[in-house]
Amino acid sequence: MRAALRRRRCLRGRPDRKRAGTTMMKPLFNRMALIGVGLIGSSIARAAREQGIVRSIVATARSGATRARIAELGLADQVVDTNAAAVDGADLVILCIPVGRCGEVAAEIAPRLAPGAIVTDVGSVKEAVVRDVAPHLPDTVHFVPGHPVAGTENSGPDAGFSELFIDRWTILTPPEGTDPGAVDRLAAFWSAIGANVETMSPEHHDLVLAVTSHLPHLIAYTIVGTAADLAQVTRSEVLKFSAGGFRDFTRIAASDPTMWRDIFLGNRDAVLEMLGTFGEDLAKMTRAIRRGDGDTLFELFTRTRAIRRGIVQIGQDSDTPDFGRPQKRLPPLPRPYMADGE
Repeated sequence: MRAALRRRRCLRGRPDRKRAGTTMMKPLFNRMALIGVGLIGSSIARAAREQGIVRSIVATARSGATRARIAELGLADQVVDTNAAAVDGADLVILCIPVGRCGEVAAEIAPRLAPGAIVTDVGSVKEAVVRDVAPHLPDTVHFVPGHPVAGTENSGPDAGFSELFIDRWTILTPPEGTDPGAVDRLAAFWSAIGANVETMSPEHHDLVLAVTSHLPHLIAYTIVGTAADLAQVTRSEVLKFSAGGFRDFTRIAASDPTMWRDIFLGNRDAVLEMLGTFGEDLAKMTRAIRRGDGDTLFELFTRTRAIRRGIVQIGQDSDTPDFGRPQKRLPPLPRPYMADGE
């Protein structure tokens, strides 16, 4: 299993680009349709407008309050009520919705997709998205699934910021037979808003993300839930005496419940495989603590500390808890809206 993590079927080098925010670019697309405008969708809208890489943006969301907020924030040139209306005339369609809804939305928009349009998504699971979306799309469009590996625990249209993708990785997972020109064009889009771009198979993506994202989130949800359920520790004590490590877990555990429910169910096999491996490693630590084996503990802690330093050194995070990027504090919202940006 661990050897599989070292295999890649397809690797695309990082495109040459200037740092996002330094210059306006020639538009790469005429009309971009955003279906769902939460953290990722609103960040895409802000970054694409800032860089001038789309001529117009049309957006939609399930909630009327969210649609109104999108218009108030000026995130789109046009806000429409339905997914089908959003994709009319669009040459780039981005599904910024929970992965569990991608199939039904693809079926809804398929008859209205323009020939030659690129359809992509931003979900953290790729095999399930390919399985659910591809059968609905006509042969005249290009389906290039994507996953920007970026985010915060916040959600909704107010949560986005244009710098979210700078020096973060976006993974593209085109199915076999996808037009290379469409892949290159979408890679150029992500590069223009600051991302490093890599391609790999949907299967390999799901295995890698099960380790680097899905398992950590599941552990965070579980640890926070365990603390909340302890009979001998009151809720007020958990809140009052939470140390830095526990607070980090609560930040992760604050992520959108609908999105993460769909991720775990959509990537079930890879997550279960990684849970099995993690369980074996955790059992080793349990035995070391029980036996007073300090050498085993020290060896693990030293090795994992070096991994953390390596992440900071390559610029994928900083020593301060700001996700490696500066972010402004957002004022309270003036009205309620759908938390997932739909």
